[in-house]
Amino acid sequence: MPTRVVIATRESQLALWQAEHIRARLMALHEGLQVELLGMTTQGDQILDSPLSRIGGKGLFVKELEQAMAEGRADLAVHSMKDVPMVLPEGFVLTAITEREDPRDALVSNRYKRLAELPAGAVVGTSSLRRQAQIRARFPQLKIETLRGNVNTRLRKLDEGQYDAIVLAAAGLKRLELGHRISALLAPEESLPAVGQGALGIEIRSDRPDLVQLLAPLADATTSACVRAERELGRVLQGGCQAPIGGHAVVAEGRLHLRGFVSDLEGVRFYRAEAMGDMAEPEALGRQVAEALLKQGADKVMAELLGH
Repeated sequence: MPTRVVIATRESQLALWQAEHIRARLMALHEGLQVELLGMTTQGDQILDSPLSRIGGKGLFVKELEQAMAEGRADLAVHSMKDVPMVLPEGFVLTAITEREDPRDALVSNRYKRLAELPAGAVVGTSSLRRQAQIRARFPQLKIETLRGNVNTRLRKLDEGQYDAIVLAAAGLKRLELGHRISALLAPEESLPAVGQGALGIEIRSDRPDLVQLLAPLADATTSACVRAERELGRVLQGGCQAPIGGHAVVAEGRLHLRGFVSDLEGVRFYRAEAMGDMAEPEALGRQVAEALLKQGADKVMAELLGH
């Protein structure tokens, strides 16, 4: 077992909170272990004037962290699971997925308590195609504009009056002790979360079995099963940031229940599917729901969006 480990992390306030959280848990678990943070700025943090779907997707938040691990400058990286590409580069593995925080989307507004209260033409800010499509499907009268930046930047833009409301992940707000800013939590029936939303994952190089043992106590079996089902759904659908895709699994009475959707950008062609499956075979459930969506017509939407 190593006596010192270095965590690669983005330098946003939320990413640092996540890395510090894992650092504290590791130090509590392993007496005498030294844990250091290596703060880095990723391409995803630097390019803020374009939607992620246009500049390369979720991999932009993890590439530099993987490079630091490949070069031996860091031992592990802590990620928001919703930012992790569905297929990792060769030589890297997700070794632990920790217990999930609230996976729901949150509405934040200084004037309105629910999306249904927003008047026609009101401006809603979100960077996510998934959120945009679901809002457009239910409230076509609203105006949706792209909103990038870290949590505090997004809140500042709302407070400056650039938006009437914004939608972002509840988990980030709660972790940063900004839960009081939430006007409404959107039920999965209203806004199906992103694959992996609310969960943290720890990535290591696949040639580091010493770290597998060190990190094993951090893994949460229920969250791991749910996120593995969701990620397989996303992998089969080839879902990165280029398409509105949602996937959310829960455990009910010892069984996995997975819901998924695919939509066009306008939220007009909207496909939903769900199924129950065995907790021990989450990927099988993910594939089942993805294939049900593709059969309904999601294959045509995905082909258009991905330019196939």
